[in-house]
Amino acid sequence: MIISPRFPAGPDRSLTGLLDEMSGDVPGGPLAVGDPRMVDFLTAFGRTLLDPALIRRHPELAPLGFFLRRAELDAQLARLAEPGTGSTRVLRFPRGLVFHIPPANVDTIFVYAWALAALTGNRNVVRISPRSGPAAELILERLATALQDAHPAVAATQRMITYDRDDRITEALSAACDLRVVWGGDHSVASVRRAPLGPAARDLTFPDRASFAVVGADGWLAADPAARDQAVVGLYNDSYWFDQAACASPRALYWVGDPTTAAEARTDLFERLAALLAARGELPDPAMAVHKRVAAYGEAAAGRAAALGFAADEALAVLDLADPLAAPRTWLGAGTFPTATVARLADLVPMLGRRDQTLSHFGIPEDELADFAAALAGRGIDRIVPFGAALSFAPLWDGYDLPREFTRLTTLGTVPAQARR
Repeated sequence: MIISPRFPAGPDRSLTGLLDEMSGDVPGGPLAVGDPRMVDFLTAFGRTLLDPALIRRHPELAPLGFFLRRAELDAQLARLAEPGTGSTRVLRFPRGLVFHIPPANVDTIFVYAWALAALTGNRNVVRISPRSGPAAELILERLATALQDAHPAVAATQRMITYDRDDRITEALSAACDLRVVWGGDHSVASVRRAPLGPAARDLTFPDRASFAVVGADGWLAADPAARDQAVVGLYNDSYWFDQAACASPRALYWVGDPTTAAEARTDLFERLAALLAARGELPDPAMAVHKRVAAYGEAAAGRAAALGFAADEALAVLDLADPLAAPRTWLGAGTFPTATVARLADLVPMLGRRDQTLSHFGIPEDELADFAAALAGRGIDRIVPFGAALSFAPLWDGYDLPREFTRLTTLGTVPAQARR
């Protein structure tokens, strides 16, 4: 079973040899939760991502660089404090070996989860897909740069590897790990789950999800032009990064309010979005343009879209949903917005379920958003965020508190003070 080491980089080698190395002694002693050796490395790596020239080419790397600032890492560690109760102390430790299988279509997502697992002291093996894109390659380059001045414990405990689909390798890594983190479609998750875990290990899975955007019509028209332009930039970032294929990118956009007001707001928003696309020279490649046309006309042929239109040289497609509560959850192509109007935000509650992840919003009062979440009662929508924050990774993701998932607890009972007298 041969794998290609990507970080630390090296010649192809056997998986058995890699696992043997990772089970050995760690220079300077085993990693702990919040280990300074790992914190120093992660912050140094984050600084390499905040290069202005790099961000101009790959703006999605800027949030990752900010996420890895020392203050942010310290804040995540502070959340893990467990004071215990009475005569019981709670001690937190790394879970062990974490095997990550990230998606190929979102180049940066694996770094967030890996960074939190490393921050909490785990040994990690990350499979980098052979189909990963340019941003993933740049991340690997910057990791190598940061590794030059890192403590040897980092290279001894962290591995990123590439291998083609090979059930034997996945099975061996699954058998060796204490936690398996799987990102991808339902089919991919089901396929990986055929590889058995050890008796004490478990899965953390991130399968197919769908997300939506909502705009309060009155709130939109009440906002000044600068605020509307900023909201459109946020919607652009949420939708066009990763070609709208990320789980948190909106698959449909809803207007909340009176139909006449909503129509006016809708026209204004899409005109501003088309202007932004033209200003940025956003053009789909021919394959994407064909895919969007086929998908849009397919929705119309199936009776799910009552009307459709294209703008900004095919970079923008807008579909009118025939049934507001029948939003598509499949990917229709970058810059495709099925849209509908509802009188109240609560009208969307019946259509939402466990598969639905993020609701991005503009112009909706906070109390209304809170009432909406209460009405859902946890059965759908894990994140409610403003426009522009849909793709901002957070340690609370898909309903999981990842830093806590990456650790285990030991309780230490002590003799009460009065009993010692």
